Amino acid sequence: MSPPAPATLEQFVDVETPEQVVFSYTIAGIGSRAAAALIDYAICFGLALALGLAAIPFARRSTGSVPWLVALLVLLLFAIFWGYYVLLEGLWDGQTPGKRQLGLRVVRDGGYSITFGASAVRNLVRFIDMQPAVVYGVGILSAVLSRSGKRLGDYAAGTIVVRERAVPTSAGETLVRPGSPAEPAGTPTTVLSDDEYALLDRFIARRNTLDPDRRAQFAEQMAVRFRTRLPDLTGSDSAVLMELHEREHSARARGVPGRSDTGAAREQYAIVAEGASRWRDFASVLAAAQRRGLASMSEAEVSGLVSRYRELTGDLARLQTAAQGREIDSVFYLSRLVAGGHNLLYRDRRVTAGAAWEYCTVLVPREIRRSALPIGIAAALLFGSGAISWVAVMRDPAVAERFIPQSMVERARDGIERAKHHEGYIPDFGEWRPLAASGIMTNNVQVTYIVFTGGIAAGLGTVVALVSNGVQLGGVMGLYQHNGILPLILAFVAPHGVLELSAIAIAGGGGLLIASALLLPGAMTRREALVIRGRRAIRLIAGSTMLLVVAGTLEGFVSPIPWWSLDEKLLVSALTAVALALFINLDRGRTAQAAV
Repeated sequence: MSPPAPATLEQFVDVETPEQVVFSYTIAGIGSRAAAALIDYAICFGLALALGLAAIPFARRSTGSVPWLVALLVLLLFAIFWGYYVLLEGLWDGQTPGKRQLGLRVVRDGGYSITFGASAVRNLVRFIDMQPAVVYGVGILSAVLSRSGKRLGDYAAGTIVVRERAVPTSAGETLVRPGSPAEPAGTPTTVLSDDEYALLDRFIARRNTLDPDRRAQFAEQMAVRFRTRLPDLTGSDSAVLMELHEREHSARARGVPGRSDTGAAREQYAIVAEGASRWRDFASVLAAAQRRGLASMSEAEVSGLVSRYRELTGDLARLQTAAQGREIDSVFYLSRLVAGGHNLLYRDRRVTAGAAWEYCTVLVPREIRRSALPIGIAAALLFGSGAISWVAVMRDPAVAERFIPQSMVERARDGIERAKHHEGYIPDFGEWRPLAASGIMTNNVQVTYIVFTGGIAAGLGTVVALVSNGVQLGGVMGLYQHNGILPLILAFVAPHGVLELSAIAIAGGGGLLIASALLLPGAMTRREALVIRGRRAIRLIAGSTMLLVVAGTLEGFVSPIPWWSLDEKLLVSALTAVALALFINLDRGRTAQAAV
C-alpha cells in the first residue's frame, strides 16, 4: 500500500518497482513546466541567432557559397525547432536544460526512462498541444484535466513529467520535508492519542472560521484537557494548543508513534532511527551518480549503488507497513530517494549507431508493411479526393478557384506560355538549387508531421489534411490537363512525386494508427492502445521523413531542369519506385535488435 500524498496542492502518481515496492512521483505543475519551456525556447532562439551571426563571415569571404550556406542554415534551424526536445530528452534521460534547471524530468508510465521513440511522439504532438497559435491552450487544458498532468503528447507517448530532486541531507540533519515545523531540541515524543490529535488538528485547521466566542470556548476546554500533558507549556489557551499541535505534528512526521499506537505502528520510530544514517549516505551517493551518470562509474560503484538501493526499497516497504497509511514525512522522504534510484538504475541502454541503423533498416520497413491497412486508407483519402477534384475541374475549370490557391491558378495560366517556349513548370533554381531543396524538404516534412499529429484528434485532423492535400493536387492536375499542358507539370512532379506522395500516405497511416487507438482499442484500454500504436506510428514517421529527404533533394536539383524530357524524368520516377520497393522489403530475413 502506498502512502497517501501529503496534504498539499501537489499531485502524486504511484509507481510499483520490480522489487514490488510502491513509491510516489510528484507531478510537475503547470507553472514549473511553463518556466522550463521558456528557458528552452530562449535557448532555441539563442542558437538560431548564433548560427545566423556565425554564417555572416563565411558569406562575406565567398559569395559563391552563399546558396549552400543558407541551405545549411535552413536545415539547422529546422533541426533546432523540431529536434531540440526529441534529441535532448532522449540523450539526457528525459531532461532539457530548462527541465534540468527546474528539477523536472520526463519518464514513461511506470517510472522508466524515456526512449527516443516516446520522446518523438510526445514532441511531434506538441504541434496540437501548442494550439491556438503558440499559447498552449490545448496542452494546458489537457494537463489541468488530467490526474497525472498529461498533455495530449504525454497520453500518446505514455509519459509523465515529474519533479525529481533528491533531498540533500547532511549527517546532522533530521529527516524533515521542507515546510515542516522545526522540532525542539531533544528526542521527539507524542503525548496525544490518535483521536486526541485528530480533534486538535481539526480545531487548528478551522479555528479562523469559528465565531470568536465559540473559538475561545473550545480552546479553553481543550487546553484544560491537554495542559497537564506538557506542564512546561505556558501562555494563553490558544498559544498552548498551537505549540502542542506543532510538537505533535513534527514528532508524528518523523514516524514517532502516537500515544495509543501498538504493534507495527510503534515500529516507525525504530525504523527511522535505524535507517536515517544509511538514507543520508544514499542521498549523497545518488546525487553524485545523477550528476556523473552510471557510465562514468566503476563496476564496484554501480554494484554498491544497487545494493544500497535494494536496502532502501526494503526500508520503504517496512516503513509503509508501519505507517499504516499515515502521512509521515519519513515515508515521503524515503519515497523520493527510491524514486530517484529507480529512475537512475532502470534507464534504457544508450542508443548506438548500430541500433539506429537497425531501427531505420529493419523496424521501419517492417512497420510500413505491417501497417499496410492504415497506409492504404490514407492513400485512398489522398488519391480519392484528388481524383474527385480532378474530374470536377475538368468538367468546370471555374470551380478550381474555389479550392486551389490563387497563386497556383495564376501559375497554370502562365504555364500555357511557358509550354510554348519549351520552359519548365517553374524556372530552374540554378545556383540556388541547394536552398530550394532544403526549403522544399523542411516544408514537406512539416506537412507530414501535421498529417500525423492530426491523429490525436480521433483522426479528424489527419483526414482533413489528407483530403485537403489531395483536393489541391487533383485540382491543379485537372487545371493543367484542361489547358492542354499536363506534360509540363508531370515533368516537374515525376522525379520526386513517387517518394513525396508515398511519404504523405505513410505519415497519414501513422495518424490513423493513433486514431484507431482512441476509436478501436480492442481488448486494451485506450491509454494502453495509444502508447503501443504511438510507438508503431513514430516508425512510420521516421520512414516518411527519410523518403522526404530524398524527395526534397530531387525536387530541388532534378525536377526543375528544363532540358530533361518527360521520358527522362519518368525514368527517374520509375527508379524511385523501385528504390522504394527495395526499402520496404529491406529487412526480409533479418532480425531486429534495436529498441529505439
